[in-house]
Amino acid sequence: MRANVGDRVVTEGKHVGDARREGEVIEVRGENGGPPFVVRWDDGHEGLTWPGPDTHVV
Repeated sequence: MRANVGDRVVTEGKHVGDARREGEVIEVRGENGGPPFVVRWDDGHEGLTWPGPDTHVV
């Protein structure tokens, strides 16, 4: 997975009823646009994220 600063990241819920999480990539720390990413989630939290198979870049 590759991302650029400003891209949107969406992580789908893992279980039925889990909410999806969405956020903005504010820093790319991996090589050539790869993870990990620092993401500012829509709930205001920021964190270092290694996206899993349930995550995609919009």
